[in-house]
Amino acid sequence: MSSRAALLPALALCLALLLSGCGGQAAPASGGDGAEAGSGSELTVYCFAAGKADAFLLYTASGAVLLDCGEKGFGKEILAYLEEAGIEHLDYLIVTHFDQDHVGGAAKVLNSIPVDNVLQSNTPKDSTEVEKYEKALDAAGLTPVTVRETLTFTLDGVAYTVDPPRQTDYASDDSNNSSLIVSVINGEKRLLFMGDAMDERTAEYLSSDRETYDFVKLPHHGRWQETLEELIASAKPAHALITSSDSQPEDAETLELLERAGAQVWLTRVSPVLLYSDGAQLSVSYAETAQADAAA
Repeated sequence: MSSRAALLPALALCLALLLSGCGGQAAPASGGDGAEAGSGSELTVYCFAAGKADAFLLYTASGAVLLDCGEKGFGKEILAYLEEAGIEHLDYLIVTHFDQDHVGGAAKVLNSIPVDNVLQSNTPKDSTEVEKYEKALDAAGLTPVTVRETLTFTLDGVAYTVDPPRQTDYASDDSNNSSLIVSVINGEKRLLFMGDAMDERTAEYLSSDRETYDFVKLPHHGRWQETLEELIASAKPAHALITSSDSQPEDAETLELLERAGAQVWLTRVSPVLLYSDGAQLSVSYAETAQADAAA
């Protein structure tokens, strides 16, 4: 990732302006862990505007994690951003589950850029997108790790925990309820990505995790669920992100819940969303606004 260094000063300047304005399964081997876990690094999170689909890139000076890949055809958007950011390989690709709006762009990414490790959920499904993903894995010589026990790894001082589903069958929504849930700790700041967890999976997660989080990516694109109230009451996020589109917007009841909880809501149907944390502070903005401010 050596070419990434050329981009970091400009990015840091832009995001500094925003700041001033405001046990388990063993992880696959991976390099780039140059800082003590939990000490805090300069972490950027780019939340793609992928419609009603998930795609997130989390990266520091020497580590990059791609969390889901949007729908079919979205891989080219991810690759364009990787090139712009100077990211030449991924340490981890995490596929939270196998619905097409999460795995759709994975084959394009795997066919186009080196990936060290792939983590996936335990409930595969038959689809063209999954077939292409599996062929791309074979072509890259990669064996994905199916996460069945809690898995942790650290990259450049940022700690990641991947929480797997406890079951292989759920009463409903097997694929969504099989979502991997990913928590990220950078210094004092905590982020939570809920995949497409439905009520059963969210309740399962909350039975063992009652931590608070500065930022939460809401499950299942902001669709209202009974467990959302418990999730928000437990996590107490200052910021909440919903991946939605104009044709498939977030539920009004969900927005009302977040407003009552005092969480600032960010919608990818408006713009990509950009997070920056140095471990002590966290800034969140719409990426298009941040870029415009930097150019001014």
